[in-house]
Amino acid sequence: MSQLDFNMLPEDCASTICSLTSPEDACRLSMVSSSFRSAAESDLVWERFLPSDYRDILARTLKPLKFSSKKELFFLFSESILLDGGKQSFALEKSSGRKSFTLSARELSILHGNESNHWCWKSLTESRFAEAAELKTTNRIEIEGKIRTQMLSPNTTYGAHLIMKISSQSFGLDCIPSEISVNVGDNVVTNTAYLRPKDETKQQMQSLFYANRVQMLKMRVNEGDERLPVERKDGWMEINLGEFFSGAVDEEITMSLMEIKGHQLKGGLIIEGIEVRPKN
Repeated sequence: MSQLDFNMLPEDCASTICSLTSPEDACRLSMVSSSFRSAAESDLVWERFLPSDYRDILARTLKPLKFSSKKELFFLFSESILLDGGKQSFALEKSSGRKSFTLSARELSILHGNESNHWCWKSLTESRFAEAAELKTTNRIEIEGKIRTQMLSPNTTYGAHLIMKISSQSFGLDCIPSEISVNVGDNVVTNTAYLRPKDETKQQMQSLFYANRVQMLKMRVNEGDERLPVERKDGWMEINLGEFFSGAVDEEITMSLMEIKGHQLKGGLIIEGIEVRPKN
């Protein structure tokens, strides 16, 4: 079909075509012809790309959002919005419109999290939330977050990621792998992860002087991939806790990290939250 033929399409027809694509494709189609350009700006199209519960999400925002069109609202959502008094953040994937949520540390269940001799709460300029949790000292780490699939995009595979940092005064975090899991109904997927990147020099020293003890500690933990934190673009690190499928049935998702078998004192772990985002 020629450029002239595209321009002859009725706008409602062009709108229908745009609404059956994706946000990314709609932006591309706007460059095809004047008919598509007008359609790609319409509220009819962009309301199809917004989640069905977008009005409820608007009611939960920390600050009122100002927008003049549904397309503008879509792109506001894609920049991450604080919800529920600032304890959660929400975002839409620009290319597909799929939902992501991040539960702040205050939304998580943290063992001894409100005991000042174990954890402290502080404001960090690099965090999207008002507070992050920093571990002072403990011999047991238990962190758990929950979310329901009805909050998420349907028929989508999601990954759960613990967002964290390690302070310069950290200790005891890499003696033994932590046990991580994602629980959906009766289906529990488990794995293991270290709470800090590998230090080759330190590992060589441990192998030289404490090889038997390190091996004995690791035998207490279920076998797993021994995942490592990876750097994020925002300056934080993340550990992939596991994946799950958000289907048609509403289910509760429980995501956790535990290090309770080493019994050594540990400190210096900083928790921002758990992010649940579509798997690419």
